Amino acid sequence: MKRRTFLASTAATAAALSSPLYAAAKPHRVAIIGHTGRGNYGHGIDTVWLEFEQTKICGVADPNPTGLTQAQTRLKTSAGFQDYRKMLAQVQPDIVAICPRHVDQHHAMCLAAIDSGARGIYLEKPFCRTPREADEIKAACKSKNVKLAVAHRNRYHPALKAIDTMIASDQLGKILEIRGRGKGDRRGGAEDLWVLGTHVLDLVHYFGGKPLSCSAVLQQDGKRVTPADVITGNEGLGPLAGNALHARYQMEKGFPAYFDSIANDGTQNAGFGLQLIGSRGIISIRNDRFPLAHFVPGNPFLATDTPRPWIPITSAGPGKPEPLENLNHLVGHHIYLVQDLLTSIEQDRQPICGVQEAAMTVEMVNAVFASHVAGSRAVPIPLEERDNALASW
Repeated sequence: MKRRTFLASTAATAAALSSPLYAAAKPHRVAIIGHTGRGNYGHGIDTVWLEFEQTKICGVADPNPTGLTQAQTRLKTSAGFQDYRKMLAQVQPDIVAICPRHVDQHHAMCLAAIDSGARGIYLEKPFCRTPREADEIKAACKSKNVKLAVAHRNRYHPALKAIDTMIASDQLGKILEIRGRGKGDRRGGAEDLWVLGTHVLDLVHYFGGKPLSCSAVLQQDGKRVTPADVITGNEGLGPLAGNALHARYQMEKGFPAYFDSIANDGTQNAGFGLQLIGSRGIISIRNDRFPLAHFVPGNPFLATDTPRPWIPITSAGPGKPEPLENLNHLVGHHIYLVQDLLTSIEQDRQPICGVQEAAMTVEMVNAVFASHVAGSRAVPIPLEERDNALASW
């Protein structure tokens, strides 16, 4: 089955296929920004463009000469640059893919891409380091009408719509809370919150609405973090502290959401995701797994001598066969996400996970730091402090 048949499987992508984009003879020109040794090329954010007839890679930038040569071969382009600003000025792309995982580069790269006249940006997560950086990128995107999408892949998974239907039809009962966790590996705590937790927080935002406040505590080896524990984080994350954290958000829809991460928690990463806990059952979402979600029916607090099944939730609903072929590839390899970005440019609408959604994850991360510095009191969101509170503690 051809890719266009796959993409036509959902209403959203079927609508996208009818857009003027698909009648255009001239493909969108894509410039790739990587940085070998400092975030590299993300998780396939450079190569996804080769899968689309509507895009053409017109150049790649990487300050590492060896990495640049390898990228040119991989991306099938002769146009290589060691300075991404020179590339942007010379090739004048329609879309810029910002690939490095090291988040300290994202703010400058986004602003340079916007200034170059690009119409769209596809960006590796995390979005940026602080609400202040997010504010500046949002303002620049609005000023130039640039569509920016961040690679929070799980928000694009079609099973989310099936879960929405289950919630609307009261199959979950009253939602009592959301429980989210990071991977709980060696990065547990603040680093986990940034590099993996933003996937979880993005879905917390999706299901819970806007977070209104956050109260949190950071711990180092079981003790409350002090200013002496603050370090410079890996991957350009900025000030970090703590190998464990516990955060509570009050959500717009009336229930709380929690995020917890403990280094080396012994769960073999099985907790990475979130649970929607309702009076009639639990929906467990395991990020980046297939199937993405399971339904465990029954009152979660009521003892029973009957095993409770874990029922897979597909795009067709709980317990039904998955009708979409190659779904792992379409979600995991950014196909749905790039398709949505291309369509958002053509239809002049915001991407599904656009700059506002991305900025909210940055707000939620920084709210953890702000609350801890404030003695773990609940801090309102949006935050008054627009920089990382650990930086001036």
